[in-house]
Amino acid sequence: MVEEQENRKKALITGITGQDGSYLAEFLIYKGYEVHGIIRRASTFNTQRIDHIYQDPHANNVRLFNHYGDLTDAGNLEKIINQVKPDEIYHLGAQSHVRVSFDMPEFTSNTVALGTLRILEAIKNSSRPIKFYNAASSEMFGSSNPPQNEETIFHPRSPYAAAKVFSYEITRVYRESYGIFACNGILFNHESPRRGETFVTRKITRAIAIIKAGLDKKIYLGNLDAKRDWGYSPEYIEAMHLMLQQDKPADYVIGTGETHTVKEFLEKAFEYSGLGDWQNYVEIDPAYFRPAEVEVLIADAKKSKKELSWTPKIKFDDLVKIMVDSDMRALKLTPPGEGDKILKEKFSEKWWRVD
Repeated sequence: MVEEQENRKKALITGITGQDGSYLAEFLIYKGYEVHGIIRRASTFNTQRIDHIYQDPHANNVRLFNHYGDLTDAGNLEKIINQVKPDEIYHLGAQSHVRVSFDMPEFTSNTVALGTLRILEAIKNSSRPIKFYNAASSEMFGSSNPPQNEETIFHPRSPYAAAKVFSYEITRVYRESYGIFACNGILFNHESPRRGETFVTRKITRAIAIIKAGLDKKIYLGNLDAKRDWGYSPEYIEAMHLMLQQDKPADYVIGTGETHTVKEFLEKAFEYSGLGDWQNYVEIDPAYFRPAEVEVLIADAKKSKKELSWTPKIKFDDLVKIMVDSDMRALKLTPPGEGDKILKEKFSEKWWRVD
């Protein structure tokens, strides 16, 4: 048993308590890894997404360990990396809300841009052959013409996107300068029942459940004409892992190749839930508009299909149904149930739980 534990791969995840981090932790445990996560200290519990895989550190054969840390604390990050001695680091932590980044540009840049630099410096100083995954973002493309791929010029339209461009470029610089196995995953929008409640897709599906339960009557939104390439988070987790299993490090665009407006998401979600016309429930609030909008994002993911053999099974219509089902179930309502059927049909060997 001791020999088995010593031979396990170790992974360190920043942002383990987020949507992607929680799915990635489950996936890597399923793959046989020992998983370590960095969490921020808070006076209230912030680990809801990973509570179901928590293990008492005093138990035998523990596979998940959490460490208090922060992306703004270089010394702490270096200490954790030296203690854990990971084979792979998945850097997902960030202030990731685009609209909020306009209100908190300095904090966003400190965590997103300099946070990545701090981890890369710690890897360089460790002298260990650590593989590094950096969560880049389709927001980096901004107003560049769609479809966007690995060769598309970045034109960021928010402090968050600008910080992600720095994060992307500094990852490339450390790869080329120090020989670090470092990859950028340029992920287009990916959602799930674990998406944060302030992100527009989850805001919509959660509001539908609340309205159906008779607890509210309206939802307030911003720009309904923005077009995005929406996929399903658990599939994107698998792409992250595949990047670090390649012979050579590279950067990859991950997306579905379809684009849909926020208005389309509203229409599909309200119709599927049985509420009918979304216009009876939605009000536009200018406070939710960005100072600079990104109009159209759509992935050209040919490279990831060719080199990673990665293609998404879940597309837009499926995603809407999965999220509506989950939020209705959370409020003890009976969902239409098509989303659950889709998961069973398209994922025969499911490694994450149905939320």
